[in-house]
Amino acid sequence: MGRPTGPATRIITSNAMAKLLKIAETKDVPPGQAAAFTIEGQKIALFNVDGTYYAIGDTCTHRGGPLSEGDVQGTTVTCPLHGADFDLKTGAVVGPPAQKGVPSYKVVVEGDDIKLEV
Repeated sequence: MGRPTGPATRIITSNAMAKLLKIAETKDVPPGQAAAFTIEGQKIALFNVDGTYYAIGDTCTHRGGPLSEGDVQGTTVTCPLHGADFDLKTGAVVGPPAQKGVPSYKVVVEGDDIKLEV
């Protein structure tokens, strides 16, 4: 399938690049724990699951509950307010009542520093 051509065609490119921001050190979020951060105006929950870090939006899309305070089983977090389940790897909803996922963020560990790609 070809690209549309003609005077109405516009190609928009962005020079914005993702950047890594240090948000914590590994000692700040031990295995089995979570923490909430506000990074560039975004509420983000950071989870440590057996030494692997995951970061997703901290606000449940159902009624705004703090996911960083939810129960974690494997790589699923349950919102403490109404029980919606979210995948820590992708931010996708895996159980109701929420119908929309939350953002997910790439986590990079460099030495003892935990950084997020935003």
